[in-house]
Amino acid sequence: MKFNKNVCSMMLIALTMLVFQDNIQAQTKSKPNVIAYYTGNGTVIENYPIEKITHLIYSFGHLKGDSMFIHNAKDSALIANMVALKKRNPELKVMLAMGGWSACPNCSEVFSRADGRKTFARTTKSLLDYFHADGIDIDWEYPAVLGYPGHKYAESDKQHFTRLIKELRRTLGKKAEISFAAGGTKNCLDSCFEWKKVMPLVNRVNLMSYDLVGGYATTSGHHTPLFSTDKQELSADYAISQMIKYGVPANKIALGAAFYARIFENTIDANQGLYQPSKFLHGVSSRDYKKTLTPENGFTYYWDDQAKAPYYYNSATKQLVTFDDAKSIALKTRYVVDHNLNGIMFWELNDDPYTDGLLDVIDQSVKQVK
Repeated sequence: MKFNKNVCSMMLIALTMLVFQDNIQAQTKSKPNVIAYYTGNGTVIENYPIEKITHLIYSFGHLKGDSMFIHNAKDSALIANMVALKKRNPELKVMLAMGGWSACPNCSEVFSRADGRKTFARTTKSLLDYFHADGIDIDWEYPAVLGYPGHKYAESDKQHFTRLIKELRRTLGKKAEISFAAGGTKNCLDSCFEWKKVMPLVNRVNLMSYDLVGGYATTSGHHTPLFSTDKQELSADYAISQMIKYGVPANKIALGAAFYARIFENTIDANQGLYQPSKFLHGVSSRDYKKTLTPENGFTYYWDDQAKAPYYYNSATKQLVTFDDAKSIALKTRYVVDHNLNGIMFWELNDDPYTDGLLDVIDQSVKQVK
């Protein structure tokens, strides 16, 4: 076969241009979504810098029978106020979350039935239409594995969750946003979801890469580290790596950050409180860090460079405080950009001060994307 030299030259030029364009696109980072859950007061929501958020998630609606249900007029007013914020931020998406920790006792039973899934999807659509909201976020904690003590679960929840998402997508249509929350623990990553079947149907999965050392833990550790350590495997990076192995596209993963601290009381004073026998005491909102976690109150600040996570320790009271701060939040946002993730999600906006908070750190980090 003979080749025309001019044709070959043109093909070579075209190929070179395609490679050049691909390189340019690879070097250009897209700005990540900034996704905020909110449980707070509807009369103060407008005080937050909503312009710095892409997705605002009302938390929470629940099941009433088989239906998606908003509890009272106060919550309805909150949702209406959230949607009204689109006047300030026209690109804002407002979503309704269903469930939450301790609030999905009947999910396993309801979503095991085709009629239960259909009723839930139909009533969800009615609420979204009524409020002019943009989508639904499913916070079933957790399908197929033990969640809140006493809540029913079954191995078949894994398949029923996929069927639920299929019914929601069929009922809500292509334009509605659908997301769900996933625990960052190994048993949830391995057993809760049919990842390859469910991910094509949703816009994103909100990875709860916080509470990795939770309220039932008997040994202290970082509750929201970016990376694993020699002593603690669970981390945001670990969970994301596992999800990608299971076939989850990186651009559909939102990394979770904590706008609150967890305080543990240790039984011995060792290793600045990390990885010691302990019990969980309580949480603290990030807006209160400067008032409570002070040297005057006995707290010394530490930075774990392996985990990329801060912590405080009070040697007098043997209290370890594990949390996200400006430094770790900036690193998490950079991680999202560098790994081409969907965005950064946080629990929750109500824990942040109105100004000079962790949301501002995320926004500043996002603006550095080129």
